[in-house]
Amino acid sequence: MAVNEALGADRRWGRFGRILAGMVLVFLIAPVLIVIPLSFNAEPYFTFTDKMLALDPEGWSTRWYHDMIDNPQWMEAMGNSLHIALFATLLATSLGTLAALALSRPDTPFRDIIMALVISPLITPVVIAAAGMYFFYSDIGLAQTDWGLIAAHAAFGMPFVVITVTATLAGYDRTLDRAAASLGASPARTFFKVTLPLIAPGVASGALFAFITSFDEVVAVLFLGGPEQRTLPRQMWAGIREQISPTILAVATCLIVISALMLFAVELLRRRGEKHKVA
Repeated sequence: MAVNEALGADRRWGRFGRILAGMVLVFLIAPVLIVIPLSFNAEPYFTFTDKMLALDPEGWSTRWYHDMIDNPQWMEAMGNSLHIALFATLLATSLGTLAALALSRPDTPFRDIIMALVISPLITPVVIAAAGMYFFYSDIGLAQTDWGLIAAHAAFGMPFVVITVTATLAGYDRTLDRAAASLGASPARTFFKVTLPLIAPGVASGALFAFITSFDEVVAVLFLGGPEQRTLPRQMWAGIREQISPTILAVATCLIVISALMLFAVELLRRRGEKHKVA
């Protein structure tokens, strides 16, 4: 009897926890999702018009998406964001994977201190990090350059790569490396033929997080970017300050869709990694 009562109480608490989690999720996501229907407003307002609330077709339009595509400033900003994000992702993934391989070994000296330094961009306020990078990059001539922004975005994205790859390496059997070495494989060949295929889901997940971090970053661009480094988030920031246009909502909707697709891809990679572990 007591066991049944305990199980019933656990079920009630479980349902309560799921309801509470759902309410918190709605509270966090609703302000973001409200941007999507607003981006289809036919009028130049940041609010729902009477025609929209009445579901009148005349109150809905894709004019702001056409404005985004036809505006060369938005397209140039999109190209700059993709260019910087791709190179920053490549740099962050390469350095983060190498760092994770070293930090996953128990014999690495000062491993905890190095790990804390590597993931410090996650806990350091972005404004402080960007201000410090501005003074440092100004001294070495990287301020207001593409490579300066790429290096800064790579620094912000590398912790995600280190964390995901380190978690993947936690279940990695290192006897495979020794077996490859015993067969005459060099360390580089062992990495590309044995290690990398097994940890690929973790590397890909970290790369996607690094890409999202770079693509959405605005603070570092405001500090380090020049007139030629006008990325999409910076263009949105300037648009809000200089001219309030629903085109910003259309761009924000595109960013939401891109981020959602990236997170969906990360989830697929995570499930694939779990299947490989079970196998």
